[in-house]
Amino acid sequence: MAELTNLETKLGEVIGLAMAAQASIDRVEKLAEGEREIVKQLKTMRQEAAAAERNGTEVAGTFPGKKTKILSEARSVKRKGGDMLRTYLDRDADLLDGLEFMTMAEAGEVGHWQVLEQMNKKAKHPGIRTLAREQLTIQKRHLRDVMVASTALAAKEDPDAEA
Repeated sequence: MAELTNLETKLGEVIGLAMAAQASIDRVEKLAEGEREIVKQLKTMRQEAAAAERNGTEVAGTFPGKKTKILSEARSVKRKGGDMLRTYLDRDADLLDGLEFMTMAEAGEVGHWQVLEQMNKKAKHPGIRTLAREQLTIQKRHLRDVMVASTALAAKEDPDAEA
């Protein structure tokens, strides 16, 4: 099987990040018990991450003979994201920890989508152009939303309380 190009590898990475996002959201949602607004946002984010995975997979199918290898790259990225999640959100994690982790993850997703979009300016793949444009809007909103939620939650914390 032919090796992946940089563009195809990056597509695999963003698909993998969408996969990892779903697992992250599931974990943080468990920490958000009783926070209805945050849970509602997380459910929307999970649906959008699932759509990003589906749509990215569909675009991967437009690269003849490469879909399997692109999705293998995606699964590798998902595993790495899962490792990071388990390391960061241990048994003592609370909702604020979860939202802080999601802030890092969402920032990473924004960065990866921007790189894919930039690479595609030369490649001119119409499916990637549409997908990246759509996902950048969504990922920037996700980043903004988790930052707002985490800072609102942090404002309620007693800075002098023991951790």
